[in-house]
This record gives sequence, structure tokens and C-alpha cells, in this order.
Amino acid sequence: MTVSWKGVFPAVTTQLREDLSIDIADTQRVVDDLIRDGVNGVIALGTVGENNSLEHEEKVTVLSAIVEVVAGRVPVITGVSEYDTRRAARYAQAAEKAGANGLMLLPPMVYVPKAHELVAHFKGVAERTALPIMLYNNPPAYRTEIDQDVLAALVDVPNIVAVKESAPDTRRFTDFRNAFGDRYVLFAGLDDVALEGLYLGAQGWVSGLTNAFPKESVELVAAFERGDHAKAMEIYRWFMPLLHLDAEHDLVQSIKLAEQVMGRGSERVLPPRLPLEGERRAEVIAMVEKAARTRPTLGVSRTA
Repeated sequence: MTVSWKGVFPAVTTQLREDLSIDIADTQRVVDDLIRDGVNGVIALGTVGENNSLEHEEKVTVLSAIVEVVAGRVPVITGVSEYDTRRAARYAQAAEKAGANGLMLLPPMVYVPKAHELVAHFKGVAERTALPIMLYNNPPAYRTEIDQDVLAALVDVPNIVAVKESAPDTRRFTDFRNAFGDRYVLFAGLDDVALEGLYLGAQGWVSGLTNAFPKESVELVAAFERGDHAKAMEIYRWFMPLLHLDAEHDLVQSIKLAEQVMGRGSERVLPPRLPLEGERRAEVIAMVEKAARTRPTLGVSRTA
């Protein structure tokens, strides 16, 4: 199985009303705005989409609404983040029925599996869907590592096609490329090592802060792809203070607050998360406002 996934795939937010019920219309608006700003795909119900705070039926409703508004313009990949294989397979099948183009499959939540258990989990989900699958590796967040041995055990699973690499160790991109060639499509998954990931063989970037600054995110990858390294570096250095937010435990609140400051969405989040407050909230707002004031000129650099 092959996929044409590449470029910028924001992990989109799930918008909420004041009573914290899901605002389907505003979620669709946010996604439509991102597509109009040039993103190449969307991740529905990833970490930033508050996947684990939603019930199964709510997830299917949100995903169906996103598929509807996207209307085939870009691929829709949905997060599969569940406690066990049975629940993960159930949601994968529902996502396929809802019209998703692919799955971003996480390790089991809470339980930390051994390598053979992790392989069995991924195979167990893959066997129950025809959709292409991107595995999500984020050891700092989930205490589980998708290493070369795990990927080697999955080489013959045809619909496991990609890896979102969110470990801060960028050597892994080269190690995976050396070990597996182009068997797996690699995505940078940690915002503040995104450009390094692209240089080391990633074909795309699953991004959080794109929700607040989509045009700059798209231009960062476009500049890299056309060989305008000066422009790519200019945007990356400008963006970096905000990109660091993606590596913090309050990334969801920070990204949704950045969205709100930029007039793109609401900072409301589902418990147990609560909106940022105090010094942290003021810090993030100041960072976003500074970025908005100093945003780089887009287009070909003078030195390219």
C-alpha cells in the first residue's frame, strides 16, 4: 500500500461551546480555514484534538463532521488513542465507515506494553481495517518506544505505511531510513525539531502550532522543498519560541490559547485540562502577540 501523504498536517483542535459541549460548526470552520490557508492534510482527534477526553460516539461525530467539511480536498487522518486493542479496532472500523483516509495509531494508553505486545496491538488494529496507518512514536509522552525492532516486525503488514516521529532524538530519522529505506513514510511530529526532521528524510510535518500560524507553517515546508534554505531557516527561527510549546505537557491549552489570540478558535478545553492561567497564560499570550508582530515576509528569500 502506498500513500501520497506529505507536507503540513496540522493536528486540528476540537472546538467547544461555553458549556463545554462540542461545537461542530466551529470545528468545521477551523478546519476549513486551515485548508484555505494551504495545509496539505489534517489530523482529526489527535492529542491536540483532545481525543482521550471524548466518548466513542463523540469521536465519530467530530470525525464525520471534519470529513464532511474537508470534502476530499486533503487527506483526513484520525488519531486512534485507546486503552486496548479491542477499543482501538472498534474506532478504526468506525473511522473507515465515516470516510477517514487514514489512521494515526498510538500505543495503548496507560498500560506500557513490551515490544511483542506493542507489535500485537498494531497488528490487531491493522488486521481490522483497510485504511493506511501512521504509527505515532512519542516516548516522552506515552512511555512506549516504537523502535527498529518493532518496525522490523511490522514490515510485512501492508497497511502500516508511515511513522510520526515525536522523539526529540533526531538521529532516529536517519536510523529508520538506513534500516528500512522508503518502506515507511516518515513525518516529523515534534514541532521544535520539524525542520531537522525534513532535512533528515521526513516527508511531512504533523504540527500543533500550525493551528495558529498556518501560512507560515506551509511556507516553511515549501521553502525547504524548493531549496530556499535561507527562508526556511528564517521562518523556523522566528517560529521556534512558539514551537517549543508543543513539547510541554500543557501543549493543548497553549495551542488553543494561541488559536484564540490569533482569532482562529477558542481556548476552551475539556477537563481534566483547564485553560491556562496566571503567569503561564500571560507568557503564552505575549509569545503569540510577539510572533504576530514580527511574522516574516513569505516568499522567496533575497539570498536564495
